Amino acid sequence: MTTDYLITIGLLVGLFSIPAMLAAYADDRFPRAPMAAFVLSAAVIAIALMLNPMRYSVAELPNVVVRVIADILN
Repeated sequence: MTTDYLITIGLLVGLFSIPAMLAAYADDRFPRAPMAAFVLSAAVIAIALMLNPMRYSVAELPNVVVRVIADILN
């Protein structure tokens, strides 16, 4: 279950860093913080994939995120 949390955190941070990178490029400035957040999210996802004995598939990712949200709410 810990790897589920890592995957979810990595996906959320990576998802939120993409619009920040696009906004930085639109403002003609270098996206230092969004790029760091994106690299950090990729590292967290890589760690989760290495720690999990069973590999995640792309089809399982929505179920993983829903499982984590349900665990937080309960």
